[in-house]
Amino acid sequence: MTHQISNKTISIQEMYQITKSHTKIELSEESKSQIKKAQSYLENLVTKSEEAVYGVNTGFGYLCNYKIPKDQINELQENLVMSHACGVGDEVPAFIIRLMLLLKIQSLSYGHSGVQLQTVERFVDFYNEDILPVVYELGSLGASGDLAPLAHLALPIIGMGEVWMKNKKGTYQKKKTEDVLKQKNWKPIQLKAKEGLAMLNGTQFMSAYGVACMVEAEKMNTLSDTIGALSADAFLCRSEPFNALTHKIRPHAGQIRTAKNIRELLEGSEIMLQPKAHVQDPYSFRCMPQVHGASKGAFDYINSVFECEINSVTDNPNVFPDEDVILSGGNFHGQPLAISLDFAAIALAELGSISERRTYLLMAGERNLPPFLVHDSGLHSGMMIAQYTAASIVSQNKQLCTPASVDSIISSKGQEDHVSMGANAATKLYKVLQNVKRILAIELMAAAQAIEFRRPLKTSDELEEFLAEYRKNVKPLQKDRVLHDDIMKSVDFIETI
Repeated sequence: MTHQISNKTISIQEMYQITKSHTKIELSEESKSQIKKAQSYLENLVTKSEEAVYGVNTGFGYLCNYKIPKDQINELQENLVMSHACGVGDEVPAFIIRLMLLLKIQSLSYGHSGVQLQTVERFVDFYNEDILPVVYELGSLGASGDLAPLAHLALPIIGMGEVWMKNKKGTYQKKKTEDVLKQKNWKPIQLKAKEGLAMLNGTQFMSAYGVACMVEAEKMNTLSDTIGALSADAFLCRSEPFNALTHKIRPHAGQIRTAKNIRELLEGSEIMLQPKAHVQDPYSFRCMPQVHGASKGAFDYINSVFECEINSVTDNPNVFPDEDVILSGGNFHGQPLAISLDFAAIALAELGSISERRTYLLMAGERNLPPFLVHDSGLHSGMMIAQYTAASIVSQNKQLCTPASVDSIISSKGQEDHVSMGANAATKLYKVLQNVKRILAIELMAAAQAIEFRRPLKTSDELEEFLAEYRKNVKPLQKDRVLHDDIMKSVDFIETI
């Protein structure tokens, strides 16, 4: 099955699944026509006009007033790609790079960038052959596009840089681009007017992280409801906080959805039907609809921002052949994404924060549960330090949630005087996401263990089925053992379920 790149709106979930499933892609005839039309218009302008057009026959950034002779325009674009490849730090994960490629292809396909068809088709070749440019996390200010990361994404187009390529065993190996091009019998693309700028301007680094994180965030929110419901049953919580009447009179959509999820998850639980000695439960249980629901509402908004972005043109200047104009603007500025990425980090971190509180209570030796959820507490420490680990991760998330989008720094000798820092927001969000998986994995360990002390009573059929799958990976804790292994197995379970 092949996905056609076209003007049809694509959703975040579709973009994620196409990338995850390694679905082959191709340009539609509509896209090819748009690309060729814009490039032809631009070439005609360069040939016949002496007018200075930013990035086409001028320098870049502060150097925008430097006119470039016609016979040096192609060299100008290649110089741009080389000089901007200043990325450092950790290497970007393979999945994110694949998303970056797909997003860049999508943006260039609309015919407002002025690139050659063969340039876009080479990006398609890299994507389909799973040849991934080596890209680094650090270097983008989130305005003027993700310049440094996208320069590294573009280097292999002109035969430079390094790429990841799978060997016969299916393992990625780093290779020089020139060696891979020889192996594939591909020639480096000779860039024409504006092409380097079109490839480097754009928000594909930020957007790729955002797409990956938001699809995973939705999953973490659903799992938070499931694991939270299991914890609530294990802690002998009351059912009243999830009654639909309570949420009908404060009708936030996410709150209503969460309460409904938890009601359905707990339906038929023998444990929930037991008489309760207490009148109320702590907030981390009682307010799950309100807290999880607030994150759901945040994700709904953030998804709308990213869906707009991945269906947009974000380089500069933009070519409008039908209107006979080239306009220099600021569609590369990442502020909409930066704010949303910061918002997403906060919404995700709160799922982790309330999860850790539930873990703490399950281990506190209350409601006929043994301290730290192990027989013979004292001789055995049980899950005591697993809660420490969750607490340390929660605190790190708080530190990572300091917003990047309120920061800015002047660059390019003052020409680029306000930047979004969306790239930093993106990489911080990715770390928060990984942390939340770990926190939820620890809560799941605790909730599953606490349920063991409620036997022979059963929780709901749905939660029992969930537990049975989990127990294939992690066995009940009878005495002390190395819990790192259990935590990692729990994380794997959460990632694959």
